Amino acid sequence: MPSLMEDIRAIKEDDQRAFHQVYDRYHQQIHGFILQRTKSEYVAEEVTQLTFIKLWKQREILNERLGIDIQLYGMARQVMIDVLRKEATRFKYEGEYAETPFTDSLVDAIESKDLLQIMEQDIQNMPKMRRLVFELSRKQGLSHKEIATMFSITPKAVEYHIGKALLQLKQHLYSVML
Repeated sequence: MPSLMEDIRAIKEDDQRAFHQVYDRYHQQIHGFILQRTKSEYVAEEVTQLTFIKLWKQREILNERLGIDIQLYGMARQVMIDVLRKEATRFKYEGEYAETPFTDSLVDAIESKDLLQIMEQDIQNMPKMRRLVFELSRKQGLSHKEIATMFSITPKAVEYHIGKALLQLKQHLYSVML
């Protein structure tokens, strides 16, 4: 079985066989991911198909340093939000006659919950010192000087850890928002 990075490289080079292998490997997972969030078979089917269409259409800009699974889930999440927004708009105009009623608040809730989970997971995966400094600064509201005193490091070192933490979060969020 080729590595995830080889899959990306092959897909970027228009290898349909590699694309079909990725499709076969991840179709059920993406479908389950969307079904779990929306509780709608229709939306899960639609989003799954649109995700793989998006993968093929955007193959030239795939990131070879980021796993195909991460990129696929990011695309699926974005497609799901787009589909739910479209459904919410349709429901607004069709009212009670619409078959699949979704609201903007559902879209916003899914979007917020997913982003918070992604960010929290990223924070937990940071090196210990970076995570501690970041959490003390952002979650506890401590100043750089207070954190520096706590760990017997310089305020510049605190700035460095926070900068690295923010960069890591921004990079991952960017990849998720593809």
